[in-house]
Amino acid sequence: PARDPSAVPSALIDKPVPKFSLPPIEGIGSPGLATSDLKRGEVTLVNVFASWCVPCRAEHPLLMRLAEDDIATVYGINYKDKPVEAREWLEMLGNPYGRIGADRSGRAAVEWGVYGVPETFVVDAEGKIRYRHIGPIHRSELEETILPLVEGLKG
Repeated sequence: PARDPSAVPSALIDKPVPKFSLPPIEGIGSPGLATSDLKRGEVTLVNVFASWCVPCRAEHPLLMRLAEDDIATVYGINYKDKPVEAREWLEMLGNPYGRIGADRSGRAAVEWGVYGVPETFVVDAEGKIRYRHIGPIHRSELEETILPLVEGLKG
């Protein structure tokens, strides 16, 4: 039987986010992303994405809606991307991310246990990873799993 890749367990669930510090994508005007940004008392989604990732493009409108409706703070980790391509992709599709770290080497993604892009993590107000979604987010997963979790963590 086929296994659901989104059901892969994560050793990081209920653990603090890994220590990392990523510079911003050059020319984007959005700040970079570091561990300390995820321990500021708010629930965040951390989305690992790349301009060359087709499923990332598919989920992007949902991330834009989250940002536009101020439903959740969304931060990005741009995975193994060329700055110019990441910048063009965000200019074309919109930028839902409050902060984006440029993970050019992929090292930060390895620390997060990322298998591939996209992956999205729900991080609580204390900086602990509470949920991990592997693959593109679909509306049903967003509405039935991710948003109720975010609301519950907001208290």
